[in-house]
Amino acid sequence: MTHSVNPIQIQKFLEGVDYPADRSALLDAARSHNADDNVIRAIEGIPEGSYEKPTEVSQAIVAAGRRHD
Repeated sequence: MTHSVNPIQIQKFLEGVDYPADRSALLDAARSHNADDNVIRAIEGIPEGSYEKPTEVSQAIVAAGRRHD
C-alpha cells in the first residue's frame, strides 16, 4: 500500500530524473535503481500527468496513499 512508503525515501530511487517527467519516466527510473515493489506500487498509484519537480511527485504519493486508506 502506498501509505506505508515514505515519499521522501522514494526520491532516492528517482535520482537523475529529468523534470518535467511523467509517471512512465518515474517508473523507469525507479526500476533502474532497483526500487522494491512497495515503491513501484506507490508510483503506479499516482495520477497520469506531468510532474514538474520532485516535490510534486511526493505530494501525489501522499495524496494517493490517503485515497487508499
